Amino acid sequence: MILVDSTIVSVAMPAIMEGLDADVNAVVWVTSAYLLAYAVPLLVTGRLGDRFGPKNLYLGGLALFTLASLWCGLTGSIEQLITARVFQGLGAALMTPQTMAVITRTFPADQRGRAMSLWGAVAGIATLVGPILGGTLVDTLGWEWIFFINVPVGIVGFVLAARLVPVLETHPHRFDLLGVVLSGVGMFLLVFGIQEGQTYDWGTINGPISVWGLIIAGVVVLAGFLYWQARNTGEPLIPLSLFRDRNFSLANVAITTVGFSITAMAFPLMLWAQLVRGYSPTQSALLLVPMALISGGLAPWVGTLTDRLHPRRLTGIGLAAFPASLLWLSLVANPDTPVWQVLLPIALLGVANAFMWAPLGTTATRNLPMHQAGAGAGIYNTTRQIGAVLGSASISALMENRLAAQLPSGGDAGGFSGEPMAGGSERLPDFLQGPFSDAMSQSMLLPAAVLLIGLAAVLCFTAPSPRGARPAAPQDREPAAAQRK
Repeated sequence: MILVDSTIVSVAMPAIMEGLDADVNAVVWVTSAYLLAYAVPLLVTGRLGDRFGPKNLYLGGLALFTLASLWCGLTGSIEQLITARVFQGLGAALMTPQTMAVITRTFPADQRGRAMSLWGAVAGIATLVGPILGGTLVDTLGWEWIFFINVPVGIVGFVLAARLVPVLETHPHRFDLLGVVLSGVGMFLLVFGIQEGQTYDWGTINGPISVWGLIIAGVVVLAGFLYWQARNTGEPLIPLSLFRDRNFSLANVAITTVGFSITAMAFPLMLWAQLVRGYSPTQSALLLVPMALISGGLAPWVGTLTDRLHPRRLTGIGLAAFPASLLWLSLVANPDTPVWQVLLPIALLGVANAFMWAPLGTTATRNLPMHQAGAGAGIYNTTRQIGAVLGSASISALMENRLAAQLPSGGDAGGFSGEPMAGGSERLPDFLQGPFSDAMSQSMLLPAAVLLIGLAAVLCFTAPSPRGARPAAPQDREPAAAQRK
């Protein structure tokens, strides 16, 4: 549910814009607000799982997420929907670190790859199922049902988690409140500045406040956050000692680029399919079926290889295939391209997903001490979500920029300069289809370029020890009683 809701809005954008009388930038905030509220608390929710037990945090987050989903479907304005999505993101933040922490603390390092392969398969498929499920629901029941569908799933998930998720030993922690404030303020300023830049023509927002001032302030605050983490003599929000492990550091760089690109690619692709090709939301989402099938089929097999092969080999395949597929897709995203030529790069995206999720997650957590499993998982998921937030904000700004440059009306086609889009997913007039396709194709090059940073990172992975992990210190080992429990 968490990852589906990261991407499900992309296919419903035209329907939400029409139903709530909103422009494209406001609808992008429906995703960005969710991702921002998801990303900022992850550092502390991982610690909360260590302190109060991952099962308790998971159940609380699942309840909040499910109730917020109901609220999303019942809203009557874009402002209410964005607010409800913030609470949905907070619920997701409570849950996410607990999933990786349970895997890390339950399975020994030399068997963790197989366990993480199932986690990776679910993660990879979920990010792809979002648009497919969203398209079907929008066409048949309305956009509200992309949120209502979470309610029965959440109830079933709560019952199963209460019965089946193990109770693990807790560890005492103090919480870095100043670190939480600095990270939250810095992220908000940075994301708001990037996403709203094109709206204000990268100039003044209000009086002395400018777009670039917000971005610079966000960077400065985040730098202050890192400085505080290094100087904090108590228990910092981010244990910088974890980054002494080279693979952990590099995996965080790589997953940031993956989060950025998974989120960023969905917006131009879905808008191109609906507004240029005239596909319905369901038809647009079905373009991703080859990606979902290939990713789901390969992920378990790749997971078993993770315990045996050098992590550089597997992750290198995934991080090379992903930008290649986006570059290929940008070349064929034209008004008259046969659909089979579009499906080929999308199938390559499935290969990329299968070779990224489990190998990256396993490599990041392989050497984590048990008492810092929650903190490590929180950092890993935070960097992924930071990438997703920046991807959402950056692609919004770039799409508006490219539309303004390509369209004869200066970007004012289909409501991209602040007016609501009329006609749902109806096809654009013929004279606009070519320029619109060019704008969306150029936008897809941004996530492709960002992924090259991730590729460079994974190519620097080092080989794990024969057992795949540093021996745990006595205080790091999970007591036998806790394992049985």
